[in-house]
Parts: sequence; C-alpha cells; structure tokens
Amino acid sequence: MIFITAKFRVLPEHADQWPQITAAFTEATRAEPGCLWFEWSRSVDDPAEYVLVEAFRDEKAGAAHVHSAHFRNAQQTLPPHLAETPRIVNMTLPQEDWSLLAEMAVQDRG
Repeated sequence: MIFITAKFRVLPEHADQWPQITAAFTEATRAEPGCLWFEWSRSVDDPAEYVLVEAFRDEKAGAAHVHSAHFRNAQQTLPPHLAETPRIVNMTLPQEDWSLLAEMAVQDRG
C-alpha cells in the first residue's frame, strides 16, 4: 500500500472551518476504489495544524488519486486557506491495513 501522512498548517482564520472546506475533497477521495483510508486529525498542540493520514491500495490507486478531478480541484481551492506548503511523508509498505501495536496489547475484555 501507499501510506501517506501530511501536515497542513491552515491560516488561523480558516482553521475551525477546515473540515467543511475539505469536505467535498475528503468525500470524493474516500469514494475512490483504491482508497483504504483518508482521515483528518487536528493537532492538540496547534489548532491551526491538521494531519492527514491516508492510504491507497497500490501505486496505481495512488496515481489515480493524484490524477482525479477532485484532486486537481483541491490543488486550486485548498492553498488559499493554507499558511504554508503542506509537509508530507510518503511510503510504500508491504501490507494492506494497520498492524497491531503489540507493545500496548489489550487483553480480551469478554
């Protein structure tokens, strides 16, 4: 899978509205057949920073995402709300889902 984490520093005056600003892009991306997940989180240390954790099935799915109409639209509509260019980590991993964090295993509660 292609695993991507990106940090978006949003202009403070747009930070509270960021989920609504990105809603159409998020919904369209989640509907892509190769999208495994596409999840936004807001930083607890900086309310103007959002972290996007996303994954795509393979390189073909990642390329389809980058070449989609909604991605091209986001390239035009999102930057005016940003304080700086987003930062990204992009890795190809030989797995299809999240791994369990064995160091914090939770015993069966049933």
